[in-house]
Amino acid sequence: MAEQMVEIKIPKSLYDKIKERIEDTGFDSVDDYVTYVLREVLANLEEDEEEVFSEEEEEKVKERLRALGYLD
Repeated sequence: MAEQMVEIKIPKSLYDKIKERIEDTGFDSVDDYVTYVLREVLANLEEDEEEVFSEEEEEKVKERLRALGYLD
């Protein structure tokens, strides 16, 4: 069963830029491209939200563990 679709409006100038950009790609339509891009953006956001510690926080934890002798 196909996903139900809804309409989203974007400026014509943006539509035209996307249409030009997808020429000679595997995308059949602007709709397909926009759907792909939005899914990728959302997946990246969800992935970022899953990180428990920032890089800085992780480094601080490692420094503490080294100071306590748990890491070399």
